[in-house]
Amino acid sequence: MKHISHNDLLQGKDRIIFVTKEDHAAPSNAELVEEDPDDPYEERGLILPSGEINWSCPCLGGMASGPCGTEFKEAFSCFHYSKEEVKGSDCLDQFRSMQGCMQRYPELYPQEDENESREKSSEKDQTSQDSASAETSGANSTSDFQKDSNTTQPNKEGAMES
Repeated sequence: MKHISHNDLLQGKDRIIFVTKEDHAAPSNAELVEEDPDDPYEERGLILPSGEINWSCPCLGGMASGPCGTEFKEAFSCFHYSKEEVKGSDCLDQFRSMQGCMQRYPELYPQEDENESREKSSEKDQTSQDSASAETSGANSTSDFQKDSNTTQPNKEGAMES
């Protein structure tokens, strides 16, 4: 186990500061620094403040840099900048080109088989039907129990006569 000295702590990128209750009670004098839009280390989303596409966004899952990266960028750019009333309707050729490329690399871009898709949706439907059926039969058995308990009450008058 390595021992960390006080000097080692001061050398790193992080700094540990101990504060007292009095320090917390005093108002902060911290100054907020405005974000630098050109900071390469600043995390950004898919669309940059300028409206451009951030191709290095982790949300793209590497699609922009794989073997079909060029096709992906062309299709996605076309869609993003599309001015058509049905957004992207002018990008069919680019998306076909991207799909063709992806089909050439099935190990990198697995496609869900149409039959698998139908099986999955029918499994979901069956599970939903089973749940609904169980809830309905549970409700019926409760009401059957209530009916039975109402009809099988002992006859108190007859019990007294015996």
